[in-house]
Amino acid sequence: MDDVTREKLLKIALVAFGVVFFTIYPLGLIWPSGWQWHGGHGQYYLQMICGVYAVLGVYLIAAARNPSENRSLISFTIWSSIVHAGIMAAQATYDEHETGHLVGDVPALVLVAAVLWYLSPKRSLRVAST
Repeated sequence: MDDVTREKLLKIALVAFGVVFFTIYPLGLIWPSGWQWHGGHGQYYLQMICGVYAVLGVYLIAAARNPSENRSLISFTIWSSIVHAGIMAAQATYDEHETGHLVGDVPALVLVAAVLWYLSPKRSLRVAST
């Protein structure tokens, strides 16, 4: 895949994931067992995580304007998604009431990380002049 196509697809992915992150709350209402933790009884947790992801969503949408200048945000999104998915997968495996997350938000975060990693801008190799 050439760099122009990669950047175009990355811009689309950043906007798409940004919109999804911004709409975590409605997703939790539509499919609680896949997106809400604590059986829907943890409203404070839900509000907190929705707030954090809404802000990240706005920044991902903004980063789509120039992905190469937002490598650190993209990298943060990749790594935080991997860590978050790993922790949730372990908790969902341990707690039988939370197994719906293994087909909901856990694979969603792995998908976000994989797509952004694959499409993320690669640093150009520069030879230092002496």
